[in-house]
Amino acid sequence: MLLRTLCKISTVSPGITRVKNGQHSFVKFGEIVRSFATRLPGAGEYQDPWKLVKDEFTNIGEGVTKKAIPKQTDILIIGGGLIGSSVAFWLKKRYPVGVSVTIIERDHGYTRAASALSVGGIRQQFSRPENIQMSMFGAEFLRNIKEYLSVLDLDPPDVQFHHQGYLLVAADNEQAQALHENYKLQKVFGAHVDLMSPEQLKDKFPWLNTEDIILGSYGLQNEGWFDPYLLLMALREKNEYHEVNYVQGEVTGFEFKTERTYGAGNVIKEHKFLDNALVQTDDENIHPVKCAFCINAAGPWAGEVSKMLGIGDGPGDLTLPLPVEPRKRYVYVIHTPDGPGLDCPFLVDSDGTYFRREGLGGHYICGASPLADEEPDTNNLEVDYEFFNNRIWPRLTHRVPKFESLKVKNAWAGFYDYNYVDQNLIIGGHPYFKNFLFCNGSSGHGVQHAPAIGRAMAELIYDDEYKTIDLSKLEFDRFTGGRIVVENNIY
Repeated sequence: MLLRTLCKISTVSPGITRVKNGQHSFVKFGEIVRSFATRLPGAGEYQDPWKLVKDEFTNIGEGVTKKAIPKQTDILIIGGGLIGSSVAFWLKKRYPVGVSVTIIERDHGYTRAASALSVGGIRQQFSRPENIQMSMFGAEFLRNIKEYLSVLDLDPPDVQFHHQGYLLVAADNEQAQALHENYKLQKVFGAHVDLMSPEQLKDKFPWLNTEDIILGSYGLQNEGWFDPYLLLMALREKNEYHEVNYVQGEVTGFEFKTERTYGAGNVIKEHKFLDNALVQTDDENIHPVKCAFCINAAGPWAGEVSKMLGIGDGPGDLTLPLPVEPRKRYVYVIHTPDGPGLDCPFLVDSDGTYFRREGLGGHYICGASPLADEEPDTNNLEVDYEFFNNRIWPRLTHRVPKFESLKVKNAWAGFYDYNYVDQNLIIGGHPYFKNFLFCNGSSGHGVQHAPAIGRAMAELIYDDEYKTIDLSKLEFDRFTGGRIVVENNIY
């Protein structure tokens, strides 16, 4: 019954919102399904069958068969990067047939996608239980990726997961105390992390300058780096095998239905319900796509998508914006033949400067977050090499003297979705739009948390609750209730 009735949800109509004490509560997936179990879809208006056929297939004259944008879908995902694709994967893993999932992605080459431009690190060393657990599941997912993402008759996926720990170093007592506190929390959740003295660090990494280091925290298992683009392609391949519809286009707006609810004293209240997403294609045509649920997985541009619904520009529950904006970061590829070598960890220095090995030929990847007054322009992806010369190189040579002779071989810039309130994931429903859900604002760790975020979203939609990792403290309503959840280990 679930799968049969879910297909009718795209005819979402008024009258299914609950009211408790005069307040709207989040519409449960099961309630929507039950609401439509006894309904028949509306007949709709007459449409020319020849036009339907023409719309269904385009570019035939050029020898290309391209499926048209669907007129309706059960679940619409805005953003086809790692998080959006992971959400689709877990939705279809539970119900391979019977639930239609469509992903709208404006950049099918992923040339500007945060996922593809990430350095691909994964670590357990966070200060929040949710982030520790999501990273641990992410590592398990990568270790067993062939079980999760293999597709019949295709080569099994390989995301080049390098099992090399993160090394976080503290240069003052306050940082050392934070490492101690985080270490105790990480051990509670089963993370394999070790605290190391300067002498132990020097013994393990002879190339490391430890003169100003008080303490180090080193990941022994489930940490390292991988190729995010290969993971994205593997997810997409698996999703398309399960008939997830990837559509090239851009959401430019939404259409709504008005529902009426009865509050205290039988007072009638009118409330908008998201009905259609308006998708613009390369030919500049606008296509309305009716959906039961719409998931915002637009990464750095998630805030812009939310503004299209009036989130942050209206009264009451629409007062607060989604606090996500793009931030630009530079990644530099350097080479030195006498560098740290094969035992090089993913090192994060006390000021946030980081580096890791890249391949086997003396290449390394490095970068750092700028200071607040140094934030670069997000209107382009140009690289600032002076930032490397003035900020990064001096720090690298201080920590690893052999980096003095390095040469910059390549560089790129990428965006990530920065939660400017508490630097943590924002997940779950919006208090006003009951069928609009968030999975945004991971602030640089969305790539490693994508498998767990996707699974959590599927649980929320299908089960009305989180079954594996409790992410309820990371929902949007924490901002309205003043329950800020800060992640301290953001670099």
